[in-house]
Amino acid sequence: MTAHTEPFRRLVSQRAGHQCEYCHYPGSVSNAPLPVDHIYPQAKGGTTQIDNLALACWRCNTYKLAKTDGIDPLTGERVRLFNPRLDDWNIHFHLNIRTGEIEGRTSIGRVTAQELSMNEPLAVANRLLLIERGLFIVHNRP
Repeated sequence: MTAHTEPFRRLVSQRAGHQCEYCHYPGSVSNAPLPVDHIYPQAKGGTTQIDNLALACWRCNTYKLAKTDGIDPLTGERVRLFNPRLDDWNIHFHLNIRTGEIEGRTSIGRVTAQELSMNEPLAVANRLLLIERGLFIVHNRP
């Protein structure tokens, strides 16, 4: 069974609350079903097991590709990307509802936001519009 079969897609989407598990883009506003991402990429030996799959928006999925890590812009250290199966989004990220930016709270958050280009101008503008309309919801913790 591949990640693109309907049972896998439905399970991954439901588990993710029908939003990108990286940037929280809502699937409800997408003009196509959100892709299923291999957290540890198949190109690097990742398997199509439910614990290695995440729902990703087209932007995050496209920028992530086979990446598993990156350089922290603050420390210069090589750090792994955010793993939705292991990591708590609110520990690693914060959505600034005034600017629309997803801020990295940790090295994992900073690297993931950078590598997945979460704060490109068009992504931020779209996020602000969705926030304004109540369609982009992240429950930030202090």
